[in-house]
Amino acid sequence: MARLLADRPADTLTIGDMARHLGHSHGAVRNAALTLVRRGEADQSGTGQTEFRANAKTAAAAQTAVISPPGTHSPRAQAATVRTTITAAATPRQTGPIRRAGGQLYHPRELADLPDVEALNRLRDADVPVLLYGPPGTGKTSLVEAAFPDLLTVAGDGDTEVSDLIGGYTQADSGGYVFQYGPLVTAMTEGRALLIDDATLISPKVLAALYPAMDGRRQIQVKAHKGETIKAEPGFYVVAGHNPGVHGAVLTEALSSRFSVQIQIGTDYDLALALRIDARVVRVARHLSRQVELGELGWAPQLRELLSYQKTEAVLGTKAALANLVGIAPAEDRDAVAAAVIKAAGVKEVAPLTLGKQLPSSAVRQPPGSTGSAHRGRSR
Repeated sequence: MARLLADRPADTLTIGDMARHLGHSHGAVRNAALTLVRRGEADQSGTGQTEFRANAKTAAAAQTAVISPPGTHSPRAQAATVRTTITAAATPRQTGPIRRAGGQLYHPRELADLPDVEALNRLRDADVPVLLYGPPGTGKTSLVEAAFPDLLTVAGDGDTEVSDLIGGYTQADSGGYVFQYGPLVTAMTEGRALLIDDATLISPKVLAALYPAMDGRRQIQVKAHKGETIKAEPGFYVVAGHNPGVHGAVLTEALSSRFSVQIQIGTDYDLALALRIDARVVRVARHLSRQVELGELGWAPQLRELLSYQKTEAVLGTKAALANLVGIAPAEDRDAVAAAVIKAAGVKEVAPLTLGKQLPSSAVRQPPGSTGSAHRGRSR
């Protein structure tokens, strides 16, 4: 890896570029590249597709690196078959926090006796599509972003069209129209991972455009662009997210059958405690979650809400943060949430965060550099 980067000092290379050149799996290349970055022996850049480039230390690192020439290794599909037979105990476990493209940390969880990010990379190497399902805010998108630095994302909703996946014509600066490829085509041609977020909110007719890329054909036809045929490069991989409780989310048989592995994602309340979120609030969330499981309630705070509580508490204080926790609950569940908060936090009452009466002018903060007399002078 180091030698490849050192030999091309002016180039920035993606995971897919390096995997194709070296003949290794995307997972192995990704781990090696990130190791070089951690050691300061390569630079990482890119906000969407992660790219790597040599720096002043890369050449020295390459002196001790052993790189097999292209063609030494088996084709990707065959290598993946061998890799998936390796026991979890023989595989290094990446259990520490992983920094996502946006800078946030992701804390891996266990999946099939492996760290979840490693499990997803094995599934990718074996071309096994994955559907992640669970309530909003449980970390589905965060997991995928942590596992696949080369990720492209489609945020699905009821208005998503085929052009949002494949692409469409846009007006150029010259006044004419040019065809701009969508994220599906980009992921296929660059061998990248593609997340279809909230896939079950997308019309089945729109999703049908995706299916030929996922089955044995691994290609699509872009009818809007001269009937062009797009073939998927090695590394292309589809993962989808599904929120079963969201209004309008429908998991059709056609969609479900495309995802051989379906993984339920819930909130890790032990992680919430480890992140030093108020234990009383975590206890409230656990209690409400059990009620949701029993069908007695429709909503419970997930990790996203707990992290938001922590930030709100740091800025506005505990009282306001508790009030906000009640306020973000669906109207039909607020009484139950308020009762749980009162019991766990030991407060007399709690209501949604609401504006109160107008403050006296002496209590209102003046903008920096201004004075009350100046404001009064202008008012006259």
